[in-house]
Amino acid sequence: MQSDSSRSVVLLGSTGSVGTQALDVIARNPGRFKVAGLAAGGGRVDLLARQAAGFGAEVVAVADAAAVPALRAALAAVGVSPRVLAGPEGVAEVAAWPCDVVLNGITGALGLTSTLAALEAGRSLALANKESLIIGGPLVKRLAKPGQILPVDSEHSALQQSLWAAGPGGHDPEAVRRLVVTASGGPFRGMRRAELGDVTPEMALAHPTWSMGPVITINSATLVNKGLEVIEAHLLFDIGFDRISVVVHPQSIIHSMVEFVDGSTIAQASPPDMRLPIALALGHPARVPDAAPAVDWTRAHTWTFEPLDDEAFPSVALARHVGAEGGTAPAVYNAANEVCVEAFMAGRLPFLAIVDTVAAVVAAHTVTAADSVEEVLAADEWARARARELTNGAYLST
Repeated sequence: MQSDSSRSVVLLGSTGSVGTQALDVIARNPGRFKVAGLAAGGGRVDLLARQAAGFGAEVVAVADAAAVPALRAALAAVGVSPRVLAGPEGVAEVAAWPCDVVLNGITGALGLTSTLAALEAGRSLALANKESLIIGGPLVKRLAKPGQILPVDSEHSALQQSLWAAGPGGHDPEAVRRLVVTASGGPFRGMRRAELGDVTPEMALAHPTWSMGPVITINSATLVNKGLEVIEAHLLFDIGFDRISVVVHPQSIIHSMVEFVDGSTIAQASPPDMRLPIALALGHPARVPDAAPAVDWTRAHTWTFEPLDDEAFPSVALARHVGAEGGTAPAVYNAANEVCVEAFMAGRLPFLAIVDTVAAVVAAHTVTAADSVEEVLAADEWARARARELTNGAYLST
């Protein structure tokens, strides 16, 4: 089904990787989409101003209030004067702005309040900020109406499409035997744990398949990103952790699969290009023509699948553990990892110590119910403080 009506879109994280690719989709489909609002962190105000001018945004926001003067100057330089909002509360206000769909492409825990604001306002939520669902699972699920959240991660978009392809019966959790989440394996696929001791940030940032921001790229190298995706799949599709598998697929053509109880498996295939899941989430239920290139079936292809090495990459098993614990445990996992990635990038933490330190923080945490934003953010703050203590102490690289 296709629609000719224009959909109004709010983009959160518009200057990042997902945001700029979303704007590319919108630019190539001017009659299908229009931009109502933009929000970003505040580090690239010139780009944000050009986006506001180019797409006619009514409102822009920066999470860093100190960036407002520079943003206003940049907006004046390109000759536009949208409403300007600032701080996390300003970004949340943009998330609730009148529109058809909000794409939350903010990185990290900062996206939680915006996810909740968009859901509470009744907007369709194209969710690229997996952290907000993972750390605020009970809060997000309590607010979200059926079908209100449309996943933007390529893996979860693939799972959603596979369930759609199965027809009405595919949405019955009892019809699903397992969800199979694929992983490229990152830059260190096939390496043993003993071979990862001397990994540098430059090596970890050299992802073989995807072009992403630095935090997500490091998370892909440690496979923390895959651990987060396992938790996200559990929350999105109500499938138990014992029925969610991870398989390494280095070609990144099969983005994930659903195995059904009758023995059938449905997979979604496309070349690695985030514009496809972005376009699907923005345009749902319509598909956007030529959102991204399709598989070239005139060429020979070889697709391989390998088991995950849990010894070299223990992050997925740790994610299953914190996901099963629930409550504030996923928030602690996510927050500790963000601090450890920062320490690794700064040369203060060895690569293998990223997940080891996250595990130490998780083990030290007393899990409580995540029944309020304050409780989630308190756990997040505690985990960050504890991780900073560890990354400035026992795990200092020499």
